[in-house]
Amino acid sequence: MTLDTLQLATLAAVVDEGSFEAAARVLHVTPSAVSQRVKALEQAVGQVLVRRARPCRPTAAGRPLLRLAGQIAVLEREALAAAGSWTRAAIVVNADSLATWFLPALTAVGGEVLFDVREDDQDHTAEWLRDGTVLAAVTAQREPVQGCRADRLGSMRYVATAAPAFAARHFPAGGTPEEFASAPMLLLDRKDRLQHRFLRTVTRRRLDPPIHYIASAWGFTEAIRLGLGWGLMPERTAATDLAAGHAVRLAPTRQLDVPLYWQHWRLDSTVLATLTAAVRSAAAAALRPR
Repeated sequence: MTLDTLQLATLAAVVDEGSFEAAARVLHVTPSAVSQRVKALEQAVGQVLVRRARPCRPTAAGRPLLRLAGQIAVLEREALAAAGSWTRAAIVVNADSLATWFLPALTAVGGEVLFDVREDDQDHTAEWLRDGTVLAAVTAQREPVQGCRADRLGSMRYVATAAPAFAARHFPAGGTPEEFASAPMLLLDRKDRLQHRFLRTVTRRRLDPPIHYIASAWGFTEAIRLGLGWGLMPERTAATDLAAGHAVRLAPTRQLDVPLYWQHWRLDSTVLATLTAAVRSAAAAALRPR
């Protein structure tokens, strides 16, 4: 059976844009034409490929076809790039990597590449690969997603920090379980479990402290400096604040190391190979050794 590349591209547009109507606008066709193409592809493979919800998401049967659509698109763009056009690469990265060491890897790639960088928690970035919506991810998942390679990058070390006045008020005893249970804690979003993991490591308890959600890596560290709550900073970020006296460490003998991996499609792509080499190099300079 030969798959129709136009139908595959339409399936990808529906998932990328989140609806048949939005895909129609991007593809410059009618929603009816989008629906007909997706239905024809589903009939060809004998499976429902996309959940008609908001946003539209691929089914288990749709995921490998979505990856195939993305791989075809990458190779087409590389061919166009060789003819003088731009190529685009979609990637998903966790917030702390994006805010610290990852962007230099993109600048090192050079060439006619436009990046589409998404952000998600490191425990969830692999889902983007499974859906076929990105070609590579920085992730905490060690096991390769089907159709992907996984390379260990190193570990990002986190330390618990707080503004000096906040620490004096909420942690006069230096960080007892009772203090951690009552002091306001910062999280990036509801997927962020790093602080909870640190608490279990330090206190051996499952605590439920009051929480502020700050959906920005920059805003998160700024909230710590301003004394809104305590939270984990990447070690390198914290070093500057600690040296300047803008923050102090809580439980100073404890830290949390998060292993990170670079997962990417098994694809013979010049852009992907160059990007992978640049990511490995940037990670080697910024992360703790394997």
